[in-house]
This record gives sequence, structure tokens and C-alpha cells, in this order.
Amino acid sequence: MKTSKKFAYSMMAAALFTGAGAFAQDIKIGYNADLSGSGVAELGISGRWAFEAAIEDVNKAGGILGRKVVGVIRDDLGTPPKSIQNMTELIDNEKVAAVVGPANSGNALAWLHIPQQKKIPVVVPIATGTEITTRYAKEAQNYLFRVSMVDREQTALLGAYAAKSTKTQKVAIIADSTGYGQGGTKDATDILALHGIKPVAVEKFGPKDTDITSQLSKIKAAGADTVIVYGLADGTAQVVRSMEKINYQPTTLGAWGNLSSLFPKMTGPALAPNLIMAASTTEDTSAKTKALGERIRKNFPTLTTFPAAAQAYDSVMLIAAAMKQANSTDGPKVAAALENLDSVPGVIKTYSKPFSKANHEGLGVQDFYLARWKGSEVTKYEDDITKSLQPSDLKK
Repeated sequence: MKTSKKFAYSMMAAALFTGAGAFAQDIKIGYNADLSGSGVAELGISGRWAFEAAIEDVNKAGGILGRKVVGVIRDDLGTPPKSIQNMTELIDNEKVAAVVGPANSGNALAWLHIPQQKKIPVVVPIATGTEITTRYAKEAQNYLFRVSMVDREQTALLGAYAAKSTKTQKVAIIADSTGYGQGGTKDATDILALHGIKPVAVEKFGPKDTDITSQLSKIKAAGADTVIVYGLADGTAQVVRSMEKINYQPTTLGAWGNLSSLFPKMTGPALAPNLIMAASTTEDTSAKTKALGERIRKNFPTLTTFPAAAQAYDSVMLIAAAMKQANSTDGPKVAAALENLDSVPGVIKTYSKPFSKANHEGLGVQDFYLARWKGSEVTKYEDDITKSLQPSDLKK
């Protein structure tokens, strides 16, 4: 009996020790994004260093629930198969409590089912595809959240500016032939219709095309004085260069993917300012954004895609706040807490109830503004039109 009691006590002590050890274990948060494989990698790298900066700040403030937070970084090479593999490893092998990423919408759409099935919250800081946060919206709990510039929302800002900038009511759309570009064409067409404008021309180009003068000549002949371009930085740069070839300089509007340094490198400094872009923030917005930009440049001196960094930083802060509010790292509890957050200070803004059961988008058109290239930096763009925009103009 004495032996049995000793054995029982030793087992209890071991259990208590194991439980304490488990409680003291680090909390892992994964980061899965393109860090080297495509033109989007620049956004993924920006997000990566801000992700690590946010974790550093969380740990300096005492961690989460008294535990240290550790970031687990994975490069998905810009390809869906690798991104799926990373997601599986992060959840099944690394046992992360949450994930931040990816940069590419196609990659996210390839693995959404994995965190949804495993009940692991994901906050997307870069990818903009609309379906990312809506695919599982009707399930009891949707585990996909976002702090980025969803396509429809940023197009609402571009459409509002286009409607006021055009003097002839002649607006055209040109987009790359990918799903991304053609989705942008649909959004821009729909939003212009809300402003009572039908595009005078809708053209497309291949993402690797270097001469787009034929399509632009048709747009010019149609009399468009304002053009919305939907493409990534390299493709949009070819559009702007082709405009110069035919001596055509309409008001030209583009999405935030053109914040990549590829754009000014390909257009040159004289043409880069010709494009006005949507942005969620820029380094010159506030003391907080300036400080984060300076911090990230220590690891990424060529930083241009600052919004990706700010959005990744805020994604971590929202996850941390949800874990603290839930008093748990359990996936369902954290996801439910994300939908019920009160006020969370971020770099872009203070997030007051950013998510709800019906809406998993932390940023919307009301948070965006316009920007343009100035030398090697992206700065906030203001003119009489931007100053005149009212909430009622932001139709979507």
C-alpha cells in the first residue's frame, strides 16, 4: 500500500509539473507569406519584419497570459502548394495558436479550409481577395480575419475619385488578364455604375506584356480623361510607360500593389508620380508610422511597401488582444474574442470593435486614402478632390 501511495503521489507530482510546464510554454504565432518567390515578396518581407517587431513589443509588455510569444516564419515562395505545406506544418507540427499571412490571395484561397477545419484563427495582413473572409461566413465560427485593403473597398475609393476627377464623364478601365485583374475590372465597373458612369472602354493586357499601346490607343480614342488600372506593379508600370509612348496622360488610378519598388524602378522617377494609388497608411502619416518604418528599415533598408508592414504589425496586436480578452489561446475562444474586441491601439488606427460575427474586415474604405510615389518614397496624396470627398461618395 505504501508503495502504491508513493507511486500515486509521484504520478500526481509529475502531472502537476507537466501541467505547469505546458502552461509556461511559449505561445507560437505563425507567419506564412511569400518572402522570395515573386513580385509580391516585397510585401511579404515588409510584413515579416513588422510581424517580428510586434511580437517583440508584445513580449516587452509582458507577453500574453504571462507567456512569451514566439514567431514561426515560413516562406511560401509565392506558390499555392508550398503555402499549403507551410500551413499544415505550422498547425500540425509547430502547434501555432494563430497565423498571420499570406501575401498572395491565390495562396490564401488554396488553404483556407485547413485553419477552418483545425479551428486556428488567421489574420490576413496583405492578400486582398474578397472571398478570403467570406467563404466560411455562414459557418458557426469563421476563423479567417483580415487587416488589409480588400479589393472592393479600395476600388470604392478609386471610383469615388474617378467620378469627381473626370471632366468629361469618360472613364476607362484597363486590367491585367489574371483573376486578380479581371476581378478588379468587375469591381470598378460596378462601382462606377453606382456613380452613374459607364466606362467608355474596358481593356486588358497580359501580365508580362511590355507594349500596351494598342489597348491604350483605343482608350485614348474613346476620349477617356481618367483611367483605372488594375494590375500588379510590373504590369501597371508597363501601362504608364506605354501611355508616355503615345503621349497620353489621363488621370491614372491604381491599387495598392503598386507600392512595390518594382513600379518606380520600371517607370523611372519622372513617370512614377503619374499614378495615384490607394493606401491604408504611409510612413508620413503619424509618429507611430514613422517609428515603425525606421525600425523595419534596420532589417529591410529598401522598404517601400510600408502599408503591408503596418497591417502585419496591427494583425499581431489584434491577435494578442483577443488572447488576453479570451484568457486563452484556444482557437474557438480566440476567434470569438476577435469578434468582440473593444479598443485596440494599432499603428494604422485604434481599432474599435474591428470585427463582428458578420464582418471579418478590420479595415474599410473609410480608413483608406490616396498616395503617390515621390522619389523613392510613397507619400500621402492630397488635392482639392480628395479634400472634397465625403462618406456618401464612397459607394460600394
